[in-house]
Amino acid sequence: MSDDVKISVRNLYKIFGGNPQEALEKVHAGMGKVELQAETGHVLGLNDINIDMPAGKTTVIMGLSGSGKSTLIRHLNRLIEPTAGEVYVNGENILDYNERRLRRLRQKEMSMVFQKFALLPHRTVLENAGMSWTIEGKSKRAYAEEATKWLDRVGLEGQADQYPAQLSGGMQQRVGIARALTSNSDIMLMDEAFSALDPLIRTDMQDLLIELQDELAKTVVFITHDLDEALKLADHLVILKDGYVVQQGEPQNILLHPKDPYIEAFVGDINRARVLRVRSVMQKTSERPDNVGGEVDHDDTLENVIALSEGDTTKNYIVMRNGQQIGVLHMRDLVRALVPRKPGEAAAAG
Repeated sequence: MSDDVKISVRNLYKIFGGNPQEALEKVHAGMGKVELQAETGHVLGLNDINIDMPAGKTTVIMGLSGSGKSTLIRHLNRLIEPTAGEVYVNGENILDYNERRLRRLRQKEMSMVFQKFALLPHRTVLENAGMSWTIEGKSKRAYAEEATKWLDRVGLEGQADQYPAQLSGGMQQRVGIARALTSNSDIMLMDEAFSALDPLIRTDMQDLLIELQDELAKTVVFITHDLDEALKLADHLVILKDGYVVQQGEPQNILLHPKDPYIEAFVGDINRARVLRVRSVMQKTSERPDNVGGEVDHDDTLENVIALSEGDTTKNYIVMRNGQQIGVLHMRDLVRALVPRKPGEAAAAG
């Protein structure tokens, strides 16, 4: 496993039922999820999952209800045992871990933020934030400074002595994030962490996560069923359906090049101008074009460029990154990128 891969999942299967190994043989022979359940009563939760999750980046795993995303994330810290396959963290197969080593993984190397907050109601905000230290037998005095630092960082200044019931839902989720950060783990697992929040609070939490990632570069695995949220947060996007990976990669590339009718339908209603970035549409060149309309940053949205051009499709823009030209954006290419594929076009083209 290369240094830039933090978590690697290889040939992972999960079958729920009384005789999963016998059912696995049927899956290997080509039986699908619906047929397997109808014939054997077993549920195919994960079907040959292979994913490399980059270190210091956010991998978003998304799909509709029943796609297997929550089942998958619980394999990363062995809350669920696989039927077959391997899960590597920092190059070590965690399925080889004994109970002591597994506890260390969960306490020191991975933290988890849940949708339902999972705060202890009889403990204060400070005590909840320092829970990983408490589990290790350390006193409040030992963790108070570290926990307070992260509570302040997530916007909970002055709330340390409050109890969870005294906080709003958004504030409770901030405690969950502070708890994960106080543990000082390199990996954060976030299972539908913002799904229970109101839309405005949810947007604030997304912005907070992006801000923290810019600063801390944690390896984040984020589960969601919301495509807008996935496109906003993901460095690496994995889309599941019925327990298997339909497509994975850089979100911009998936949006521009969906390889399956399911993905085409999934991304069809997205506001592409608001999501797509200049770097995904530009032509890589150091040459200066004709009819230059100005300079744009490689990470600007196409929506920003449209506003800058005032609708003039004859203009071209020099694309800059860190003060250097890295490409040219032709407005005709921008307009072409705004037209989504119709479901089935990928299959017809491929």
